Amino acid sequence: MIVWLNGTHGAGKTTTSVLVQRLIPDSRVFDAEKVGEALMDITPGLPATDNFQHWPPWRHLVVETARRVLDYTGGTLVMPMTVLVEQYWREISGGLARHAIPVRHFVLHADQDTLRRRIEREHPVPSPFRLKYLEPYAEAARTWLHAEAEVVDTTHLTPAQAARQIVLPATGRGSGAVVARTEDCY
Repeated sequence: MIVWLNGTHGAGKTTTSVLVQRLIPDSRVFDAEKVGEALMDITPGLPATDNFQHWPPWRHLVVETARRVLDYTGGTLVMPMTVLVEQYWREISGGLARHAIPVRHFVLHADQDTLRRRIEREHPVPSPFRLKYLEPYAEAARTWLHAEAEVVDTTHLTPAQAARQIVLPATGRGSGAVVARTEDCY
């Protein structure tokens, strides 16, 4: 199975993915961004783009890599990865479905002001790359993304609380496996 954590920069995907992984036995974190980084290292480079997700091989390789890892290890993959283009999500989720891999799709959400503050706090020099995805995220959330996933509003949650909210409905287990302190914030 895959637990996909979607949402834009500053929503808490990376931090929460580690905590979710700790709560689910026999699980691993697979950051699909690493597939994009591998494609960016090809020389000479692939056609110019501002986002590796626009390269069709990225979407196919994410599906194939997840499938192969699950075939090899079993268990659950926790995948923190922003996908804001509906067609790209359909390609990825459809590819996983063709391999009979169940996906629980979550969107970690926060209001725009909170996201901006988190991005600016994380990076002393505001990241234009990260900030430019705030409006596309808001548009995707309004038009398709929130209808396609279970939304977890992280605006007022700690990472540990968000992780428990994601895992507990699936497993019914208690929260004793949380390693991070609950007062830690995004």
